[in-house]
Amino acid sequence: MPQRDAQPMPQAGPSWVQRAASLLRRIIGAPDYAAYLAHVRAHHPDRTPLGEREFLAERLNARYEKPGARCC
Repeated sequence: MPQRDAQPMPQAGPSWVQRAASLLRRIIGAPDYAAYLAHVRAHHPDRTPLGEREFLAERLNARYEKPGARCC
């Protein structure tokens, strides 16, 4: 049987589970740290991204600091 040259596997994108989780987070309005990191790397390469805890705290603070933004 002839041997084939070893070729690197192509980089796979996110799995359907990761895509579904990301979609669910967007639907319910939960912060998506992975999307934030991708955005910072693509659009602000000179900035150091926030750590995950700092990101979540900042997003939750931004969401609830406006008193008129809540329905109840």
